[in-house]
Amino acid sequence: MFRYLVRRLLQMVLTFFGATFIVYALTFANADDPIQALVGERPVSENVRRALTERYHLDDPFLVQYWYYVKGLLTGDLGRSLTGRKISEMMAQAWPVTIKLALIAIVISATVALIAGVVSGIRRGSIFDNVTLVLTLIVLALPIVVLAPLAQLVFGIQLGWFPPTAGRNPSVYALLLPAFVLGSLVVATQLRVTRASVAENLRADYVRTARAKGLARRRVIGVHVLRNSLIPVITLIGVDIGALMSGAIVTEGVFNIPGVGFNLLRGIRTEDGPLVVGFVSVLVIVFLVVNLIVDLLYAALDPRIRYE
Repeated sequence: MFRYLVRRLLQMVLTFFGATFIVYALTFANADDPIQALVGERPVSENVRRALTERYHLDDPFLVQYWYYVKGLLTGDLGRSLTGRKISEMMAQAWPVTIKLALIAIVISATVALIAGVVSGIRRGSIFDNVTLVLTLIVLALPIVVLAPLAQLVFGIQLGWFPPTAGRNPSVYALLLPAFVLGSLVVATQLRVTRASVAENLRADYVRTARAKGLARRRVIGVHVLRNSLIPVITLIGVDIGALMSGAIVTEGVFNIPGVGFNLLRGIRTEDGPLVVGFVSVLVIVFLVVNLIVDLLYAALDPRIRYE
């Protein structure tokens, strides 16, 4: 277990440097004029050009520039946005909102996927199973750039069931509709994996043995089948964190939620390179840590799994 943990941490370090290097290179190095890329379409005076050149070490070779960025990142200095605000302060305000939205979306999607997936797996071929499969196909076919404004129009503006926009300090109720939209990105896949896993485990030898011993059907499904069926679903939830973060860019932009996705979208629109690189770098760290935690949960869920 210890060797596995050390190996995974080393892989995380390599992945982190590789991902941040690619993002940094795509943002700055490939631009014909990095300073113009920094300020977008606005004109650049000589004083501003000299100040930006000194701040971002643009006179140095690219690898040296990247080293200065990584050095600042590792010491907690994420630099400043082109608006002059510290990126670390912007993150401190944005992350709580995005974490709240992501947690609500995960709870909603996991609850729906597990309940509907287990019922579909137990009642394969029934009306409920067929309707569920059709609904998952519809959800999978709808991209979030269509689903988010459509949900806002129908449930937020026409029916008035939810606030159409979340605002600066969104409540849990104001985040429900965006969370439903965000959760739709992953709920269909989680439901199908749960259904397939439950159906496979119901045919396993240990389930037949449990039934032959006279255990109640509720205990066989609730203890034996569900526990083993959760392993691939939890793996999927860990991978889904990345999908939720990318989906949050669209969802937070549509519903005006001042989270990480909203700031990242604004940075892309205004070509604010330091803001984009800073937020993406932290997202990479979050994604790597979540996947490590999910991998370590394997052993807790299935004692047969041992890491070497």
